[in-house]
Amino acid sequence: MPVFVFKAVDRSGKELVSEVEASSQEDARTLISGKGLHVTAIKERPARQAAKAAPAPGQKKVMTIGGVNRGQLTEFTTQLATLVDAGVPLPRSLAILEGQAKPGVLKNHLMDVTEDVETGSNLAESLAKHPKVFDNLYVNMVRAGQVGGVLDKVLARLAEFMEKSQKLRRKVISASVYPAMVSIVAVVILSAIMIFVIPKFKEIFEKSNTPMPGVTVALLNVSSGVVTYKFVILGIPLSLFILFKVAGNTPKGKLFLDRVKLRVPLSGTVIRKATIARFARTLGTLVASGVEILDALRICRDAIDNEMLARAINKVHDSIREGESIADPLRDSGMFTELVVNMVAVGEETGQLDKMLIKVADVYDEEVDVAVDAMTSALEPALILFMGVAVGFIVIALFLPLIQIIKSQKTKTGG
Repeated sequence: MPVFVFKAVDRSGKELVSEVEASSQEDARTLISGKGLHVTAIKERPARQAAKAAPAPGQKKVMTIGGVNRGQLTEFTTQLATLVDAGVPLPRSLAILEGQAKPGVLKNHLMDVTEDVETGSNLAESLAKHPKVFDNLYVNMVRAGQVGGVLDKVLARLAEFMEKSQKLRRKVISASVYPAMVSIVAVVILSAIMIFVIPKFKEIFEKSNTPMPGVTVALLNVSSGVVTYKFVILGIPLSLFILFKVAGNTPKGKLFLDRVKLRVPLSGTVIRKATIARFARTLGTLVASGVEILDALRICRDAIDNEMLARAINKVHDSIREGESIADPLRDSGMFTELVVNMVAVGEETGQLDKMLIKVADVYDEEVDVAVDAMTSALEPALILFMGVAVGFIVIALFLPLIQIIKSQKTKTGG
C-alpha cells in the first residue's frame, strides 16, 4: 500500500509532519481529517524512500555501556505518538523509529520490541521485557492506552510528562551544581594557599626571629595541620560519600537522610517542592491515562526517590483500599501544604482528581523556579562573603609580621 507524507495542523494550530498508509491520496486525506487534522500538504513517498525508512535486514546490535538517554526516549515517545495518531500501523511506526534511531542503548532495545510486536505480541508486554529502558510508569500507561483504545493520546501525554519531568530535574540539578562548584573552587584555592604559600612565609618569619601576633600563629598552625594531614583531609569527603551511600541502601538510613535533605535550609525547600511536583504530575498523568488508582499509587511510590513521601503514599494507598479518602493521609504526612490537600480533596469530590493533580504540579513547578532563584540569590553573596573574609584574614595574618620585619630592618639600618 502506498505511503503518503503529509504536513498538517491540529486544532491548537500546531504543525506536524508525518506519514500515513492509504490506497489513494483522497483516502489518505480522509484518514488524516478523521484524526482532527487539517492537511496543508501531502505527497506519495517514492518506493525507494519507503524502503529506506524500514530497518535494514540483518541489522545487528552494537556494544553499549550505560543506560538510555532520557532525551532520546522522550523524543521516541513523541514521534511514536505522532505516527500512531496519524494512522500509521504500530508495527510500521516502531520499524520507522527503529530505523532512524542512532546506534545505542535505545536502538538495541527497540529492535527487540519491534520484532516482538511484528510477531503479534502486545506493545506493553514487549516494553515490559526491557525494564531498564521502559519503567513501570511507562509500561502501565501504554497498557492503559491500549485497553482504552487511546494509545496515541496516552503516548502524547506520556511524552509531555517526560519533558516536564526532565525540565524539573534540570532545575534541581542546576540549583545544586552552582553552589557546589563555587564551594569546590573555594576549598581548592584555600587548600593551595595553606599547603604551598603559607609555609614559605613561615620560613621567612622563623628566620627573622620576629614576634608574631596571635592571628598569624593561628594561621600557621592551621597551615601546618593541613600539610601534615592533607591525605586524611582529602579522604574525608570520600569517606562521607561512601557512608551516605551505604546508609542510603538501608530503609532507616534512607529515611534519615531524606528527612535531613528536606530540613536543610534553602535546598530543602527546593527538594520538597520538586518532590511534590513530581508526585502530583506522576499520579495525575497515570489517573488521566486510565490506570487504576491503587496501581497508580504503587507506581508513584516506586518512582519517588524520597522515603518520607513514599511512606505517605503507602498510607494513601491503604486508606483508599479501605474506602477512605486521599486527602487525609496527605495532610497527616506533614509533607503537603493545606492548598495541596484541599485541591486533592476537591478533585476527589468533583471526580476531577487528575486535573487537580496536574494543576498542583504546574503550581509547584513554578514554585521550584522561585525557590531555585531565591537559593541562588542567597548563596551567591554568602559564598562571596565567605571567600572575602577567609582571604582577608589570611592577608592580615601574613602582613602584620611582615610590617614588623620591615620596621625592624629600618631600625637596624638607621642605627
